[in-house]
Formats: sequence, C-alpha cells, structure tokens
Amino acid sequence: MNNGLENVVAAETILSDVRGAEGQLIIRGHPLSELAGHWTFEETAHLLFTGFFADLPDAADFAARLGAARVDVFERARVLLGPMSKLPAYDGMRAAMAMLPDGTALPDALHLLAAPAVLLPALIRLQAGEEPIEPSAGSGHAADVIRMLGRTDGAEALDTYLVTVSDHGLNASTFAARVVASTQAGLTSSVLAALGALKGPLHGGAPGPVIDMLDAIAEEGDGARWIERALDEGERLMGFGHRIYRTRDPRADALKGALRSFGGVDARLRFAEGIERVALDALHRRKPGRVLETNVEFYTALLLEAAGFPKHAFTGVFAMGRAAGWLAHAREQALTGRLIRPASHYVEPLTKNAA
Repeated sequence: MNNGLENVVAAETILSDVRGAEGQLIIRGHPLSELAGHWTFEETAHLLFTGFFADLPDAADFAARLGAARVDVFERARVLLGPMSKLPAYDGMRAAMAMLPDGTALPDALHLLAAPAVLLPALIRLQAGEEPIEPSAGSGHAADVIRMLGRTDGAEALDTYLVTVSDHGLNASTFAARVVASTQAGLTSSVLAALGALKGPLHGGAPGPVIDMLDAIAEEGDGARWIERALDEGERLMGFGHRIYRTRDPRADALKGALRSFGGVDARLRFAEGIERVALDALHRRKPGRVLETNVEFYTALLLEAAGFPKHAFTGVFAMGRAAGWLAHAREQALTGRLIRPASHYVEPLTKNAA
C-alpha cells in the first residue's frame, strides 16, 4: 500500500504530464514555456477541451461563447450576489456555482469556466462596499476579470497566470473531479468536488501565507534572521518545496516573468527575490537531503497581489484557471474511464461478536 496513493497510476490522460525529475510541465503536448505568455487562457482552455465535446467550435468562436457565458452567469447570479457576499468570497463563489445546471454539454462547461471569473470579482467588490461591475462579452477573459475587479492594469499577467495553473496532472482537486465524473454525475458536481479539495491549505490555500511571510520579514527588517528563526521553530517556509518537482517548479519562472509587466512593483519584486535567495540558501544548507526549491505559490502571491486581489481571494483565482483542467479531466474520465473504486486495507481488530 502506498499511503496517499504515492506513485499509484489511477488514470490514463492526454491532458498533462508533470515531469518532476526534469522540472517540466507538459499540457496537451506543449511545454509550459510554449504556452505561458504566448497563448491566451481561452486558447489554452480550447486546447484542453478538444476531443471532449462534439460541438466544440474553433478557438475564436470558443472565446466569443465564453464571453457570452460570462454575461449569462452574471445575470443568473445577480439575485444571489448579495446573500453570497455575507460568506467568505470562496464559499460564496462555490455556493453560487452550485446553482448552475448539472449537465455535461459544452454550454454547461462554458458556464462553469466563466463562473469563477464573474463571481469572485463581484463578491470582492460587494464585500468592499462597492457595486459589482457587469462582464463584457467582447473582452478577453483575463482582461474582463481585471475590469470587473475595477482595475486597469494586470490583464496580461493574469492571463499568463490562468494559463500556468490551467492543468497540473492528477492533483487532489483534479482527482476529486475525476472521481465524481466517473459516477456519470454532471460537470457541476465534478467542479464542486474539485472546489472542495482546492480549499484545503495543503493544495490551493498556500499563496496567501506567502504574503504574510514577506510582510512579517519586511516588518522585522532582517530576512536571514527571520528565516533562521522560523526553521529553528520547525515552521514551513511558504512558497518552497513541492511534492512532485525534484527541481525548481517551472511555473515559478513563468509567473516571475509575468510580474515584470506590472508598473510599480519593482521594489516589491526585488525584495521578494532577495528573500528567495536567502531562503533557498538556508534550506539547502539545513536540509541537504531534501529537494526544496521555489514553487508556484511564491510568485503567484506577488502576481495576484499586484493585480489587486485580496489575499483571502487567491484560492478563488486559482480556481479560475484550474477550472479548465477540471472540466477537461471530468469529460475525459466520463468518456474513457471506469467508476473509480479503490480498495482499502482494514486494520482494526474484529469485535468479539464478529468472531
């Protein structure tokens, strides 16, 4: 038995391959370096959806239909936004998405892909005492998110981020989506399961604490001392180490490059780069037997902060991008897989009556 299903192959997929030893992420045959910063999120989602929907249009029409889906989601959710804004933004987004039809057709997938992009900015604004901004069907997906957030800068960087996190092998949330899809439930059921898994701090909840760490170091004024003390106390340095990658996470460099498209973040970026160097030096020196390199969360936190998202909403932005992978995996499982039903090993003793 491999606890945590370590190295257990549970599915065959054409969608992505995480090559941990090489530090590579392959999405539908393309290295991440070919996609991030070069393909739009709409083009990447279209790539992931290819072969799973009989009526999938070409990429341009797909983007137009996704824009229309954003508008439709907003209209469907308009009456829900007020009550849902009383919940934490992630929970409100998830609850509103549960109201979408639980089908398996392309329109269902487009609405689920559109929903986080529409709902999260609306809930963020409502919780800040501002009115939601309606989506624009003719805008690019990432640009529309930035506009609905009430910002003008960051569309290019956010687009790169959404592409970068669109799929990543059989991670916890994607596996949850596939398990539900294997029962022949609808796409909404699969995405809701994925959202539940993503919420946990060991999966999608880590970028926010990166900001807490950087702010605490900045307040103290001595990065080396703060890091050494944290390691002495057995604390984890947020943004470092990954269960799969044995080298630097390739997504970290894609997001670091995207950060440079922002104006006014040079000082924050230089500070973070300095902390990254100090942290890596300390980790390599004190834990020589472990591979602890920079992961996607470190520069995710800086990018989403620069784009104007509050740190409590970072996991919801992750869901905006990863929804493309969830939906593609759910369709792949439903079309080509079996009901997922692993065995368990019972370790408790028999009761007297059972003998």
